[in-house]
Amino acid sequence: MALPGQQTVSYPSFKLVIVGDGGTGKTTFVKRHLTGEFEKIYEPTIGVEVHPLDFNTTYGMIRFYCWDTAGQEKFGGLRDGYYIHGQCAIIMFDVTARLSYKNVPTWHRDLCRVCENIPIVLCGNKVDVKNRQVKAKQVTFHRKKNLQYYEISAKSNYNFEKPFLYLARKLTGQPNLQFAEMPVLAPPEVHIDLDAQKQHEKELAAAASQPLPDDDDELSG
Repeated sequence: MALPGQQTVSYPSFKLVIVGDGGTGKTTFVKRHLTGEFEKIYEPTIGVEVHPLDFNTTYGMIRFYCWDTAGQEKFGGLRDGYYIHGQCAIIMFDVTARLSYKNVPTWHRDLCRVCENIPIVLCGNKVDVKNRQVKAKQVTFHRKKNLQYYEISAKSNYNFEKPFLYLARKLTGQPNLQFAEMPVLAPPEVHIDLDAQKQHEKELAAAASQPLPDDDDELSG
């Protein structure tokens, strides 16, 4: 899954496509992990930056070739070449921008049109921001499509490793896989109110036991 001129590695590696509206924090998220910065490759024909991120797991090393859109999504959808051979995916929205959550189904549809039956994580980013627009209990898309969902704050490193850990377990078929050591991350740029976030995640857990809303009222109220 490496691009031309990019080194391949002897341990398992997977193409991870990251999609979502512009401004949701996809690039910030990938750049928290400091290994990929030195090797990223820009492929202008597809409009993509590929960041190889390594994780040391209890089953050995694993690499994600993280395909980041390099801003192409601002001009409409992404080309099929971005998705082809994708083995796992992260769909990201911004909890402070309702439209970015409303567009999640479109990103999911585009992704699944090319990549069938791959593990997908939905991430609600920027949970460090006080005036949250998409409440935890309003996030239901993952339940409809059987995706994993995590609330993250890229700038504070909050839950950074969770999507990667989930995908690594799915891709290796090892549900007990753990990270043997945490990756080296950039120092936090913001601090998150953990008490407030715990409350959001409590709401999220409570919402999981409620019936799903009709499609139209997902973001009302």
